[in-house]
Amino acid sequence: MSEVHHGRGYVYSMQYHLVWCVTYRHHISHENIDTYVKKLLNQIALDNDSQIIEMESDRDHIPLLIECKPQHYIPNIMKAFKGVSARLLLKAYPELKKRLSGG
Repeated sequence: MSEVHHGRGYVYSMQYHLVWCVTYRHHISHENIDTYVKKLLNQIALDNDSQIIEMESDRDHIPLLIECKPQHYIPNIMKAFKGVSARLLLKAYPELKKRLSGG
């Protein structure tokens, strides 16, 4: 059961199950990449005042269970997770760019 949070004038417990897939469902799972992505996503969650409850990394998709305040707009949270992680991941592992986009 999730924890109930109290804000000024409201009580909430909001959790979202978010899943996104790798481009064309390519398999990119590698121990170093998995560790880097998990660390990166946790940092992005902290920067956006969210918390990752559960996180897995399969070969071709990443499911997350996140908890955030009701003021957060879910598309903006996904934009932060996907945009920042993609930019930093491709910077750290440039060989992925060739494998995923063909160039």
